[in-house]
Amino acid sequence: MIKHLAPLNWWVGMKDPRLQVIVHAENIASADVSIEYPGIALENVHKVENPNYLILDLKISPECRAGTFHITLSGETNTGNGRRSSLKKFSQAIPYELRSRSDFVKAQGADASDLVYLLLPDRFANGDPSNDRFVGLADSKVDRTNPFLRHGGDLQGVIDHLDYFKELGVTALWLNPVIENDQPLTDEGGELRSAYHGYGFTDHYQVDKRLGGNEAYKKLVDAAHANGLKIIQDAVYNHAGINHWLLRDMPDKNWLHQWPTYTNTSYKEQPIPDPHGSDLDRKVTSDGWFVPFLPDWNQGNPYVANYLLQHALWTVEYFGIDAWRVDTYMYNDLDYMNRVNSALLAEYPDLHIFGENWTKSVPNQAYFQENNLQVPFKSNLPGACDFQTYYAINDALNQKFGWDEGVNRIYQTLGLDYLYRDPMKNVVFLDNHDTDRFLSVVGENMNNYRMGLIWLLTTRGIPQLYYGTEILMKNFKNPSDAEVRRDFPGGFPDDKVNKFIETGRNGAENEAFDFVKKLANYRKNTPALHSGKLMQFVPADGVYVYFRYDEEKTIMVVMNSNDKSFSLETGRFQERLGTFARAVDVLSGLVHPLDKPINLEARTAYVLELGN
Repeated sequence: MIKHLAPLNWWVGMKDPRLQVIVHAENIASADVSIEYPGIALENVHKVENPNYLILDLKISPECRAGTFHITLSGETNTGNGRRSSLKKFSQAIPYELRSRSDFVKAQGADASDLVYLLLPDRFANGDPSNDRFVGLADSKVDRTNPFLRHGGDLQGVIDHLDYFKELGVTALWLNPVIENDQPLTDEGGELRSAYHGYGFTDHYQVDKRLGGNEAYKKLVDAAHANGLKIIQDAVYNHAGINHWLLRDMPDKNWLHQWPTYTNTSYKEQPIPDPHGSDLDRKVTSDGWFVPFLPDWNQGNPYVANYLLQHALWTVEYFGIDAWRVDTYMYNDLDYMNRVNSALLAEYPDLHIFGENWTKSVPNQAYFQENNLQVPFKSNLPGACDFQTYYAINDALNQKFGWDEGVNRIYQTLGLDYLYRDPMKNVVFLDNHDTDRFLSVVGENMNNYRMGLIWLLTTRGIPQLYYGTEILMKNFKNPSDAEVRRDFPGGFPDDKVNKFIETGRNGAENEAFDFVKKLANYRKNTPALHSGKLMQFVPADGVYVYFRYDEEKTIMVVMNSNDKSFSLETGRFQERLGTFARAVDVLSGLVHPLDKPINLEARTAYVLELGN
């Protein structure tokens, strides 16, 4: 009896005609394999150390037609034991479906015209309480009073709030991983924690049924597309969950990075690009395990490499997602990641891929993506989660103005954009599921909050908003990440307030929501602001000025980081002001004549549309 088959199906007409199928069943290594189907060639049958696996290399000709063929296994198997054992002939035909590729547009990509909304499905909304628990899973606990257990949010809950995203001005949804995490509770710092976050995959071809399964995910993607929203999937190539079926009955030991004793990654990116770095330090960074309960894939194993790559292709084709965010990108085999990226972009040219490269400098961040550096290794990753601008904006809002401090941090960081092949493909953010929440970082100061959001929605790149930022959700990670991953109020049946609707939000929350909504929708409808050129001026006297512009429109953004008002003379900006006579504040509607100084209130940012 077949236990697992991967991939679950495939398609005719893919650019790469090769397909590698993993067959997992009890003692099948001695079986003869045959396939009879026009256009399908069985080129190789691979055996591994574990007799419960066969790995098949198929080639699909361009003339092959969609349909179901059979992988036939035949041979003799031992029955009984000792003197009573005997050989019994067997034959099993495993159906395998080759589908026609759909006509609908796939992989729309994500670009600077988008506003990405990041959410954890388990913590966002529970649209189907019937899927909260399943007997037989390693973790069947659901308890919203416990920050470390599952809370019951699911994909139907996301579907139920598509109108909310559209009202806010969001155009793309990034969900933390939706793939099955049939993981036991793990002891982390003395607390038993669930894998509600999704980063411990146990079956790549199944969406977690506590989120609704494959059917619910396909429903979400289709509904999102019908509403003009894109879907970004969170990819994890570096590691798997300890309960992954391939690891519970491992084909052979070199599917994982093995060490004489347990070795954790150092979490340091520096040894990878360091021209003076040691091979051991590089190996520890890339081959060390992320944590003990997330085993580290050996991507140098060709079967592992194909398994992960084919899953990525299968996911885009099967579900129709638009972009990938790649978790822990810099800990992977970087040559292998180039191969995966190339395969995805060859098949889906409009797909966007951006990686989590949590580095400490702009050059090191640039190293792991497409760049203009003269270095031995050249990455083909199009974009990255832009941690460098994240650091800069937080410093800008928390430091006093100085030569290298305050808003100069933003200016200097963006001044290094020449290191990137295309900085517009970077995803900029104020916070995410792994960081302190933005409102708390800026001291719950609403002026700082508004300045940060204005920067997010007017700077270069693809802006990403973390769920709840628009309704003033707050908290630091202390004592754990769970503090910044609290449930969205109103997303669960027993919630006493519903902050998805105006009447459920208090005055301050509605003011914040309306602020984000107005600016996000203005941005969406103003190409100069999201796709135009950026020109910045050296910050002076605590004021930072930059412009977004194209042939149709010019937007002037002014950030006064001072604790007192300031009268801004405009003559220094004549290079961009040109013949424009006035500036209209897109948030307040106030008109500022450009032949006079602009009065700036303390700790306030302005988005000004220039005109005559």
